[in-house]
Amino acid sequence: MPKPVVAIPADIREIEGNVWQATPNQYVRAAVKGAGVIPFLVPALESGHDFDEILDRVDGLLVSGSRTNVHPSYWGSEATEADGPFDLARDATALPLIKRALERGIPLLAICRGLQELNVALGGTLANEIQEIPGNWDHRKPNTTDLDEAYGIRQDVIVREGSCLASVIGAGTVRVNSLHRQAISATAPQLAVEALAEDGTIEAVSVIGSKAFAVGVQWHPEYWVGSDEPSNKLFAAFGEAVRAYADSKVVRPVRQAAG
Repeated sequence: MPKPVVAIPADIREIEGNVWQATPNQYVRAAVKGAGVIPFLVPALESGHDFDEILDRVDGLLVSGSRTNVHPSYWGSEATEADGPFDLARDATALPLIKRALERGIPLLAICRGLQELNVALGGTLANEIQEIPGNWDHRKPNTTDLDEAYGIRQDVIVREGSCLASVIGAGTVRVNSLHRQAISATAPQLAVEALAEDGTIEAVSVIGSKAFAVGVQWHPEYWVGSDEPSNKLFAAFGEAVRAYADSKVVRPVRQAAG
């Protein structure tokens, strides 16, 4: 059987005056090495996508993190310059792609911005600059050019007993690398909270009644695939769900009864 294909919505990046469709290599690497799938980058377009045509060709959806934030207009809030940077093409691509993938029962793993997009796509809201909320920790990425240090596993989250995530990485305290300044405020009605930081920040969710694996995490398991056990288990579970979905699409010939 050929390897299954997983879609990854791209970001818009401007580099030396040129506009690029891009995604961080750590997500592509984790898809290949951790989930055992072939990644397929979906260009970020503000209009023109046929989402069913895209999803007809893939077996899973991996929604990556990004340095940009979801635009507040998607949950009815006014945007300020401090809420950015934004990527309207990414929003217009990822949000409807998430909704349609869930409707079709296509496996989904959403990471960091992806978790925030998942919440907004299903009717939830977000909070910006959460480090300014009294009692909250500073979840922002450390100011360093050393990526191993920036993505270091340094924070505890509490995975809820009996949750979908607990069946994959275990319940209780798990150390992760959560790096963000935007987070879930009001949880979408269709989402179950799966893990919390010790300051109460929502760190993982799953889709209630999902037809397939559908989990979002605020941290970055993709960075340490290959060396961190919870990260490996999460991507392996996603890969297994993707392969199961791919297998379900195979049309097997009906044998003729012997005459």
